[in-house]
Amino acid sequence: MMIMNSKRIILNTFVVVILLIICSGVALAERFTVASKVANIRSGPGTKHEILWKIEKYHPLFVLKKSGQWYYFRDFEGDRGWIHKTLVCKVQSVITNKAKCNIRSGPGTGFKVLFMAEKGIPFKVIKRKNKWIHVQHADGDKGWIHKSLLW
Repeated sequence: MMIMNSKRIILNTFVVVILLIICSGVALAERFTVASKVANIRSGPGTKHEILWKIEKYHPLFVLKKSGQWYYFRDFEGDRGWIHKTLVCKVQSVITNKAKCNIRSGPGTGFKVLFMAEKGIPFKVIKRKNKWIHVQHADGDKGWIHKSLLW
């Protein structure tokens, strides 16, 4: 009986430690937004590293690691890269994750479609109303989009 209790305590302790490790990694991820008009994404933390791609203003990022003035991040598609910390800010942003997204004049399907956005278009969040988000693109266009269409 005593051996069973000891094994159960060890197993429970092990499970708690594993959960703490997993959760601490998730807690380290911070969401940031690209603040500059265009930002270079690099293969490493420094300007001598290769530019992998470029992203535009309001693109949301999850920062996974920091190295000096550089942030290593993951984006909505799971792509990873490095960005200089001066190119990001803490403004709330979203990005479309569906092929065609209607941007409407109000928070509901009964409102007029103002324009459509393809997958991967970032927006700054202006306001939220239930399951609808009032957004603004870097070019100034504004409208409402359902949260199911966003990351």
